Formats: sequence, structure tokens, C-alpha cells
Amino acid sequence: MALSRYLLPVVWVLLSAIFVAEAANADHIRKLGKTETRRNLLDNGLGRTPQMGWNNFNHFPCKFDEELIRQIADAMVSTGLKALGYEYINLDDCWAELDRDSKGNLVPNATMFPSGMNALTDYVHSKGLKLGIYGDAGTLTCAKTMPGSLGFEEQDANAFASWGIDYLKYDNCHNNGVSPQERYSKMSKALLNTGRPIFFSLCEWGQEDPATWAVGIGNSWRTTGDIHNNWASMISRADMNDKWASYAGPGGWNDPDMLEVGNGGMSMEEYRCHFSIWALAKAPLILGCDIRSMDNDTYSLVTNKEVIAVNQDKLGVQGKKVKNGDLEVWAGPLSGNRVAVVLINRGTSKATVTAQWSDIGLDSSAIVDARDLWEHSTSASVKNELSATLDSHACKMYVLTPH
Repeated sequence: MALSRYLLPVVWVLLSAIFVAEAANADHIRKLGKTETRRNLLDNGLGRTPQMGWNNFNHFPCKFDEELIRQIADAMVSTGLKALGYEYINLDDCWAELDRDSKGNLVPNATMFPSGMNALTDYVHSKGLKLGIYGDAGTLTCAKTMPGSLGFEEQDANAFASWGIDYLKYDNCHNNGVSPQERYSKMSKALLNTGRPIFFSLCEWGQEDPATWAVGIGNSWRTTGDIHNNWASMISRADMNDKWASYAGPGGWNDPDMLEVGNGGMSMEEYRCHFSIWALAKAPLILGCDIRSMDNDTYSLVTNKEVIAVNQDKLGVQGKKVKNGDLEVWAGPLSGNRVAVVLINRGTSKATVTAQWSDIGLDSSAIVDARDLWEHSTSASVKNELSATLDSHACKMYVLTPH
């Protein structure tokens, strides 16, 4: 009894010390937030900058075949898109037969891909490009034309690897109510176990806030539902995606869905805003138009080297909305102490949009050179603010370099 009387205070001191240490550690983790998350990247070495490429869904939904894909690969090279960083050619839903074979394997649709997947990947790879494919984390894909991979994750991952696939877009239909974290984690591990580097693009539509849990599972994750080819749909997806800006970074990116530029549903100025915001927000630049027959306006938008450079900047910080309202300012830091800025008029009439230095993280005394990325011109020694008079649904995009 006497011994316990002396030990008790010692035990309480030790327990108190442990409690304080644990509390301090928890507080440390809470404060670090993004930093702690970023340490647990998917270990496949991919996505150090946002992915760039093409997907058939926006222009050729369920209407494609191996000949079209070969022509797209040819056009990716001949138009100079490949040289600018567009490297993935991705097949979307409908590429497989409705039923698996007797061994449970996915079977490429014989009418669409008579030569087989290996022949197609060989062709795409011969052009210096990469081939992506589509799957679903449920029992059936969204178009209900082919099986999902729920319960077949390892078998399907091995099939993709054996075909030479470089990218998997993994959808979320017919999922039997199973947690997306559970379903997507299984495919992530299955892809890693193949030993082939396969970019993993989660298409969970942002339903359960994947930005908060997908960083160690995928290389990108959808933060929105599907985009449609109109201004309201595009700009609302930009808004939804903006909420998760702090979670993006090298190895894992927020994805507000693919680009509609060139598909004809918006004006040239609206498409310029679309491409500008996606670039600033470090969103994947996945083209969705027919790149074999782009008009000059579309070509000039998607091949702007200076805008693409903002998207692919090595610092990897997602730019975000810093001034709300009809007259918006979006901004984000770049490498070399530079700042990218998009001024956008969301109103219905011409107006002047202004970014004060305090809006975009610059010191009030800063003097900058402002490079207009669409006009390819530079204004030297700009002080205090940056302004532009813009038509409705028009924008300007700049890179500011402090003196």
C-alpha cells in the first residue's frame, strides 16, 4: 500500500505527459492539414503536373472505334498537340462487350476493335502517345453496355496492364451502395500490383468529397457531376471545384470534368474563359472535341503555350477565386515568385474588372510586368492594381512578374 502511494503520483505525471503530447501532435496535424495529406501520394510516380490529353465522350459518346482512335492519334501529332504536352488518348464507356468471357475477362467489342486492344496500344505508343481506358467501380457501366469491375478489380487491372494501358478513368455507376473509398481503394491497389504505371482518374462525381480522401488512392478525382456544353454548366463546375483548391498538388489533382472547347455550344469568349480557368485551377486538360477538324479559333485556344505553361507549372498550386460577384478575380502563385491572374466578367453587360494587389497576394508596393497570355503582350511596371474592360462572359489572363 505504501508503495502504491508513492507510485500513483508518478503514474499520473506520466499519463498527463502522454496526453499532452498526443494532443499537441493532433493539433500539429490539424494545422498542417494539406501538408500532412500531401505526404501520402499514390505511389505510381504519375501526375506530377495535371494530365493532358483527349477523351471521346464529349463528342463521340459510345460512337467510336479503333479507326477513329488511330486518326485521333495521328491528329494529336500532326496538329502539334503532342509537342505541347497532350499525351493521353482515352476511350470512354462502351468499348467492351456486355458479357465477360468464360474466364471472367472483359472482352473488347469485336465490331469496334476487331484488331484487339494490344494492336491499338501498339499504334498509339508508336506515336509517342499513351492510351487510356474506361472502367466502373460498380457492377455495370453508366451506359449499361459493359460490365463494371466491382469484384473483378484485380482481374481487370491485370487485363489493362497486359494490353499496355496507361490510364484508367473509373466511374461510379451501379455501385450497390458500397463506400466509394472502399471500391476505389481496391482498384488503386490492383493497378499498383500490376507493376505497370497506370494513371488513376477517379470519376466519383464529388459525391463524397473525394478531395479529402483520394490523394493516396488516385492521381485525380472528379469534384463535380458531368459538364455540359454551355456556359452555366461550365462556370458552375468551376465554382464547385474551387472549394477544394487546397487539396490539389503534384501527384493528385481536382478534376471539374473534361474540356468542351471546340464542341460549339459556347462562344469563343466563353471557351476562352473555360480554358483559362481550367488552366489556372490546375485542372486536367482533357480535350473533348474532334481534333481532326478544329477551326482556327479552337486551335488557337487549346495550343496557347503560355496558358498551358500556367497549368503545368512545377509549383503545382491550384489557383482559386479571390474576388466574388459578377466581376470576378481568380489568382494563384506560380514558380519564380510569379502570380497567374484571370479577370472574368460573369455579368450580362460590358464592365471593368479590377484586381487589387491585396486580392492576389502581392505586397501593396509591388511593381510588376503583366504578361497578357491571350494577346501575347506585356505591360511593364504596373502598380497597385490590374484592370480590364470586358464584354459579358469574356476574360483576360495574365502572369505577373514582380521586379
